[in-house]
Amino acid sequence: MNTSLPLVSIITVVYNGENYLQQTIDSVKNQTYKNIEYIIIDGGSTDNTINIIKKNQDHISYWISESDKGLYDAMNKGVKIAKGELIGTINSDDWYELDAVELVVNLYLKDPSAKVIHGNRYDVNQDNTRKEYIYNPSIFKLKYLSMTFSHPSMFVTKELYKKYSYNIALTSYADYQFSLTAFLSGNKFVHINKPIVNFRVGGISGQLSLREELDQGFVARKNAGMNIFENVFALFTRILKKTIFS
Repeated sequence: MNTSLPLVSIITVVYNGENYLQQTIDSVKNQTYKNIEYIIIDGGSTDNTINIIKKNQDHISYWISESDKGLYDAMNKGVKIAKGELIGTINSDDWYELDAVELVVNLYLKDPSAKVIHGNRYDVNQDNTRKEYIYNPSIFKLKYLSMTFSHPSMFVTKELYKKYSYNIALTSYADYQFSLTAFLSGNKFVHINKPIVNFRVGGISGQLSLREELDQGFVARKNAGMNIFENVFALFTRILKKTIFS
């Protein structure tokens, strides 16, 4: 291992994730880039999750199992523990492409002013078919259509995480608030036009009602610094989009 290369921390938050956790772990331990610190934050699983973690302890730098206040509370815990210069978060039912971290680090070494590096992703359906999606929204889509960067593909500097954390009051839109706040504050986002992560469709955000979407989106945009007029316009465009495409 070349320790002169930057340490990259990867965080997996899991709760009763026995079905797919091993695939997630395998995608981290088999990365072509090796200077990785792997952290697993378990929320007190009651299935076989802990046994899977213990079986893979040689490839895990740190893990803990305790109750928490939800996904974003657990993510904040992981970020505080992380020692890496760059930090990625991968859900317990998703997995990285094997060269994901290498691509991110190579880009970061070329452009160390980048605060967030993000790529495209494959959305994986229940029948395991994959479709590539490009996540590099314009400022209009980011602000007014709640279209954000693909959070599982994001690698964020530790420096930026010291400024911003995830809002645990939001059950789904905390990653949107984080990205929007960082972007509107002038931090540099760099896009890799290649899928680096596989995302299983059907998470929390897909289960929200329109009212919950609007409420959480409003709070996220307000906290990110958008004014009331911008926020009302965003609500209008979100409703219009939902009406047209539903």
